[in-house]
Amino acid sequence: MPAPRQRLSTRIVALFLGLLLLVQLAGFVAIGASLDASARATLAHDLDVGQRIWQRVLAQKSLALTQGTTLLAADFGFRSAVATSDADTLHSVLENHAARIGANVSAWVDRDGSVRAASLDTQGPDTEAELRRLAADMAQRAQGSQVALLGERAMQLVVVPLKAPLTIGWLVLGFALDQALAQDMKTLSGLDLVLLVPGIDGLPRAIVSTLPAAMRSNWTHDDGERRSLGGKLMQLRSVSLGAGAPAQAHVVLLRSVDAALASQRELQWTLLLITAAGVLVFGVGSVFTARRVTTPLRALTAAADRLARGDYGQPVLHQGRHDEIGHLASAFDHMRVSIAGHQAEVHNLAFLDRLTGLPNRASFRNALKGRIGSSEPAGQLAVLMFGLDRFKHVNEVLGYAFGDRLLQAVAGRLAAYGVRGDDLIARLGGDEFAVLLPGADAAGAQALALRVAAALEQPLVLDEQTVDVSAAFGIACWPQHAADADALLSRAEVAMYAAKRKTVPSLVYDPGIDSASAETLSLLSELRRALEHDELRLYLQPKIRLQDAAFIGVEALVRWQHPSRGMVPPLHFIPFAEQTGFVRALTLWMFEACAREIPALQALGVQRVSVNLSTRDLLDLELPQRLQQILQRQGVTATAFCLEITESAIMDEPQRSLEILETLSANGFKLSIDDFGTGYSSLAYLKRLPVDELKIDKSFVLAMEQDEDDAKIVRSTIDLAHNLGLSVVAEGIENASLFDLLRDLGCDEGQGFHMCRPLPAAEMAAFAERWRMARQPQPALVESD
Repeated sequence: MPAPRQRLSTRIVALFLGLLLLVQLAGFVAIGASLDASARATLAHDLDVGQRIWQRVLAQKSLALTQGTTLLAADFGFRSAVATSDADTLHSVLENHAARIGANVSAWVDRDGSVRAASLDTQGPDTEAELRRLAADMAQRAQGSQVALLGERAMQLVVVPLKAPLTIGWLVLGFALDQALAQDMKTLSGLDLVLLVPGIDGLPRAIVSTLPAAMRSNWTHDDGERRSLGGKLMQLRSVSLGAGAPAQAHVVLLRSVDAALASQRELQWTLLLITAAGVLVFGVGSVFTARRVTTPLRALTAAADRLARGDYGQPVLHQGRHDEIGHLASAFDHMRVSIAGHQAEVHNLAFLDRLTGLPNRASFRNALKGRIGSSEPAGQLAVLMFGLDRFKHVNEVLGYAFGDRLLQAVAGRLAAYGVRGDDLIARLGGDEFAVLLPGADAAGAQALALRVAAALEQPLVLDEQTVDVSAAFGIACWPQHAADADALLSRAEVAMYAAKRKTVPSLVYDPGIDSASAETLSLLSELRRALEHDELRLYLQPKIRLQDAAFIGVEALVRWQHPSRGMVPPLHFIPFAEQTGFVRALTLWMFEACAREIPALQALGVQRVSVNLSTRDLLDLELPQRLQQILQRQGVTATAFCLEITESAIMDEPQRSLEILETLSANGFKLSIDDFGTGYSSLAYLKRLPVDELKIDKSFVLAMEQDEDDAKIVRSTIDLAHNLGLSVVAEGIENASLFDLLRDLGCDEGQGFHMCRPLPAAEMAAFAERWRMARQPQPALVESD
C-alpha cells in the first residue's frame, strides 16, 4: 500500500513553526535563566545591604549607649553618690538616666567588681542576678560592648570606666534587641529578621521575628535557601551578634525568593503571551507563504502531467513572476517547447527522409495501409514505383555528395510536375521513389509515369555538371494485384525491376513477369496457415564457452513441418518471408517460442537465447514494444535474450536502425552483429552501435586452418572486439582443432557441428547431459600386478 502523500505546504508550515518554536523556547529558557539569576543576584545584594544596615543600627545603638554612659559618668550628682556609696542615690540616678536615653538596663560596678546598683525594666531575681554577673564580667574584662541574653531577651550592653583620676568603677548600660527594633530594621531594609538564641534542647529558638507566627519556627543560622513552615521559599543571611555573644545566637535576615521572582515571573508570562501571538502571526504568514509556493508547484505538476501525456500545446502558468518560481515556470515552458520540437524532430527522423525531406518507406507504408483500410469496397488505388537509371555509376564517377544533390533535385521535380494534391511522394531508399495515387487505376498511373519521365528527361545542371536522368517505372494496383500494403509494394517493385530488365519506360504488374508469383502467392498463404496451425518448429543450436567448454547459450532457428511437403528447408521460405515482410510475423513467433523455453533452458545453465532480426524487423518502429509485450506475457526478462543483426540489415537504413537498436539495448537486450566481416559497415559506425557482441562469419572460421589471411582476420577481429569491450562468438566450428585454435586466440564463445547440430528444443536436456558427461575427465586405468 503506497504511503500517503505529504503536502509540501504542510511541511513548510511545520518546519517554519518548528524553527520558530525552537528559537522562542531557547530564548524563553535563556531569558528565564537570566531573569532568575538576576533576581537572585538582586536578592543577595539586598541581603548584603540589610546586613550592613543591621550592623549600622547596632553600631549606632552602641554609640548612643556609650555617649549616654559617658555623660552619666561625668554627672556630679552621680559622682557624689559613688563617692559616698549611697546605694539609693545610685539606683535612682541610674534609673532616671536609663529612662532618659532609652536604655533598658543600667548598672554600677565598683573597683572590686561588685555591682553596687542596677536598674532593668524586667524584674526577676534570675534576670537581676544575670545582669550583675554580666556587668561584673564586662567590667573585669574591660569589654566595651557585647550582646548578651537576659532572661528571654537579647541585650546590647556597653561598659564605660569611671576615673578619678584612677579607675574607681564601671558604668554599664544596655538596650533590648526587641520586636520594635526588628520592625524598624524591616522598615529600613525591606527584609524580615529573626533573632535566634540557643533553646533548652540546644536547637536555635526565635525570640524576635518579623515573620507571621506560622513562619517563626524551623529556622537555622545557615545561609542559603530554605522553605518555611508556611511553604514559602526564603533566602537566608545569618549575621553574628559579635564577640561575647552566646553560642548559636544569630540574627537571620530573610527575603522571600518567591516575592523577589514575582516580577520576573510576570515578565516571563508576558514573553510567553508575546511568543504565542508571534507563533500565531508566523503560522498565518507561513500558510500564506506555503500556498504562494505550492500553488504554482501544483500548476507545474499539472503541466508535467500534460507533457507526459504528450500535450505540448498549453503554455505553463506563473511565468510572469520575478522569483525562483517564475524562473522554474519559464524553464518548464522552455522544456515544453524543446520537447515539442524534439518530438517533431523524432517524428521527422522516423517518417521523413532527411536528404530529400520526402516521406520515407515507413511513412509511405503507413499511408498505404491507411488508404487500403479506409477505402470503400468499390474503391481503388495505384502505387507507382521507379528507380533512377545508372545512379550507381553517378555515385562512382561524380561522388556521393553529387549523388545526394541529384536525389534532391529529382525530389523537387517530382513535386513540381504532374503530381496531384492528394498524391503522396516518398523516397523508399537509395535511388527508389514511389507515388501513392488514391482513386487511380493502371491507366492513370501510366499517365503520371509519362509526365514524371518527361520531367526527368530535362538535363540537370549541378556543380557545372550536366546530367541526363531517366527512370524505370513499376505499377501495381489495389485490389487487382494485391490485397495488403506489403504485397502491393512488392508487386510494384517486381514490375519496376522487370521494366529495367526489359528497358521499357513503365510496366504494370502481371503475374507473368513474376516467374514465382503463383508459387509465392501460395507460399504466403501457406505460411500464414503454418502460423495458425502450429506447423513451425523451434530448433536450437548450442553455444559453448570456449575457455571451459561450458554450455551457456543457444541460437534459435525455425523449421517448417509442412503437412504435405514434409520439412521445408529455411532457404525456401525465409528469403520469401523477408521480401514480402512476413518475416516480422516469423520473428515474433520465434521470440515467443523462445520465451516459453527460457525457464527450462536456464535450468540447464543457458544464460541467453540468440534470436535473429531481419532488415524488415529493424524498420519496424513498433518492434521494441511488441517484444516487451511478449516478455511480460511469458514472465521473462530481456536479459535472457541476445538479438543478432547482420551488417547489411543495419546499413540499409542506418539512422533508423540505430534508433531501434538503442531502444532495444535500453530495454535490456544484448545485441550482436551477425556474420561480422561480410558487410561494409565502417568502424566509426560500428563504434556508435549499442552492441555487446561480434559474431565472426563461418566463412572465415572454416578457412582458418588452410588460409593464413583468414586466420589473421579472425585474430584481428577478436582483438578489435575486445578492445571495444565486446565479446566474440565464432560460428562454423567443425572440428576440435578449430575449437582449440579459437580458444587459444581468446574467442569467448563458439557454435558449430563439432559441438552439436541444431536440435529440436525438446532435445536440449539430453544434449546438456551428453555434453556434461563428455566434459568430465575419464578415470585413469591402473594396471594390476
